[in-house]
Amino acid sequence: MKLATVKEILNAEVVTGEQYLNNEVKSAFGCDLMSDVLAFIKEETVLLTGLANPQVIRTAEMIDVYAIVFVRGKRPSRQIVEMAEQRNITLMTTDYILYTACGKLYEKGLRGVNVKGDVVDD
Repeated sequence: MKLATVKEILNAEVVTGEQYLNNEVKSAFGCDLMSDVLAFIKEETVLLTGLANPQVIRTAEMIDVYAIVFVRGKRPSRQIVEMAEQRNITLMTTDYILYTACGKLYEKGLRGVNVKGDVVDD
């Protein structure tokens, strides 16, 4: 699924990285625990989180995640935006809660990641 489609489905605002909206993601992962993100996510996954601090960007960089959606209307600080810009990470924000945002993406065909880090195929 293209990031532009993720943006549309979630009625999201792009904070930075609009030039990357044609990038594809194969799965989504909703989580606020960065240790779980490190344990389970592989590249080409969009991260949905309510955690808006620099650790999210550092974690995304470590596992080559290039798209983050902040839920519940969370707005990243200027520091977070600058960090994302330096790392070519797209940041979006949506008013949906984490559960709803993940459900909307799942409903449109974007699958999650299981505990082995594989994309779930239903």
